[in-house]
Amino acid sequence: MYRALTQSIEVCAEPSYLPAQSDPDAAHFVWAYRITITNQSQETVQLISRYWHITDELGRVQEVRGEGVVGEQPVLNPGDSYTYTSGCPLPTPSGIMSGRYTMRGPQGFLFEIDIPAFSLDLPGAPVQIN
Repeated sequence: MYRALTQSIEVCAEPSYLPAQSDPDAAHFVWAYRITITNQSQETVQLISRYWHITDELGRVQEVRGEGVVGEQPVLNPGDSYTYTSGCPLPTPSGIMSGRYTMRGPQGFLFEIDIPAFSLDLPGAPVQIN
């Protein structure tokens, strides 16, 4: 599991390869990732938007921006956690993802929290430095 802590908001990421949805002969590799966001602060916060920076093993970059996550903009009270699962297809058997969430804090101010960089590698394959 990968972790990042920004302004008392912890983000944990756990990727897993999905062989049933992948087709290596067609250069189609799919991973799921489970994200858990835990509000360790004393303030209520809301996740407003996301930004992902995805790099495949050939160095090609894809950027993804959007409102919320999986169609939601969760509110986290102090001590609350929110978990969701999403996916990422790549044309190569390895890559890396990183990003950030924009959060709304008290009185409506916006701030960013880090999503930890995590590696997407086939099980049993040598780890690539992307």
